[in-house]
This record gives sequence, structure tokens and C-alpha cells, in this order.
Amino acid sequence: MTLSSKESSKQSSGETRVLCDIYKGNKKEEMYLYVNKTDGLDRVPEELLSSFGDLSPVTTLVLSETRKLARADILKVLQELRDKGFYLQMPPPKYPTSDQPPSSINKYG
Repeated sequence: MTLSSKESSKQSSGETRVLCDIYKGNKKEEMYLYVNKTDGLDRVPEELLSSFGDLSPVTTLVLSETRKLARADILKVLQELRDKGFYLQMPPPKYPTSDQPPSSINKYG
């Protein structure tokens, strides 16, 4: 079965699939914007788009509940694509959570 670029389609297995474009900007490394291929950037707020600078396409993926993503929860991504029309993947923290310096150090930095 060929997947069209509709927002989502139910496959014979009952699994929802979404064709998704992923973009990156030139202002912040490792920040990515996932959008439904059908809607494109139409549902993304202008303020968010401008925070990315110049957008470049990274890839197009077929997302489903069973797909694994390296740094995002697939169920959250699918939900936000459905509800908001986009998913924003923020860069990873500079320090691992358990190794972060005390807040007293951060207030002087």
C-alpha cells in the first residue's frame, strides 16, 4: 500500500502513519521542527519560525506509533503533530541532568 501525503492514514494493521518533514534552522544547533507534510509550515506560529532563522529541510519520515526516534517520544510527536501541526525538538541539555552544577554556580555564569 502506498502512503499518500494525507495527514494520517489508517493502515490495514490499524496503525496511524503520518508523513512528516523535519527542518533545522541556522540559529540554534540541534533544534528541529517536525511538521506534517500535507500542512507544511502553515500551522507553525510565525514567532517560532523566525526563531529558527533560515530553515533547511533535513529529511522526510513516515512516523507511526511503533517507530523509534533517537531523542523524542514518538507518541508525543504524533500527538503534537495532530493537535498543533508541529513538534519542536529542543537541543539536548549541555549537562546531563544528574551531572549539572549547583544552581549557585549558574547564577554567576
